Amino acid sequence: MSSQKQETVRRLAAPDIRARKGGEPLVCLTAYDAPTAAILDPHCDVLLVGDSVGMVVHGLPNTVGVTLEMMILHGQAVMRGSKRAMVVIDMPFGSYEGGKEQAYENCARVMKETGAQGVKLESGPTVAETIAYLVQRGIPVMGHVGLRPQAVLTDGAFKAKGRTDEERLRVMSEAEATADAGAFAVVVEGVAEGLARDITAAIDKPTIGIGASAACDGQILVVSDMLGLFDWTPKFVRRYADLKGEIDRAVADYAHDVRERRFPAEVETYFSKKPAAS
Repeated sequence: MSSQKQETVRRLAAPDIRARKGGEPLVCLTAYDAPTAAILDPHCDVLLVGDSVGMVVHGLPNTVGVTLEMMILHGQAVMRGSKRAMVVIDMPFGSYEGGKEQAYENCARVMKETGAQGVKLESGPTVAETIAYLVQRGIPVMGHVGLRPQAVLTDGAFKAKGRTDEERLRVMSEAEATADAGAFAVVVEGVAEGLARDITAAIDKPTIGIGASAACDGQILVVSDMLGLFDWTPKFVRRYADLKGEIDRAVADYAHDVRERRFPAEVETYFSKKPAAS
């Protein structure tokens, strides 16, 4: 037996992320399954099991139809695939807006059943009190201000926020309230560079931008967008790969080989064992 102890990897947690305020930018991506999480894990500080899973995996038109059970299932998968990154799970629409007690019950269930290190709530005008309630009871919370996908039915579309003075003041107020309530970090989505810069300067928790410029303390993207799995991506996404094209080419080659009886070849085929010589 080897005398060397197996090295264990310590998973990042809320205090580690909070301590990065103003320091090395935080690298964050969404993740929805174990094999992808395993690939992303060495490179990321936070893996967000986003409710975007409803759109990019399940084909829903928006995130409103995502259920708590869906988030738990995908959260469990991401936890199995990752070792180092902090795993944060989006609380879906309808799971926390009904009051502090409802929010605690559902967040506690997510934490227990997945083993994740935190949850994320979209920080509308009434959510700060809920965030404080959760944090006081031991649940690390990441906030989310600016463009809030769960409010799409109210807004009518996915629209950038903070373009008017009134909107700018509202988003800033929500960001400050979220930070003051005890959130360890705040996602800032779809706002102008000046507002993102002002929010980052105004609050003492890291800001994680998505369509909010490089002024934030970190960045997050939907992994399917940055890997090029779709024909269209938002303006703020940089495509680092063309996986849709690669998959299309691979499947086309496979289909051709099957139809031409080139696959499976002898090397990919099992044969009966030859009888042993007498």
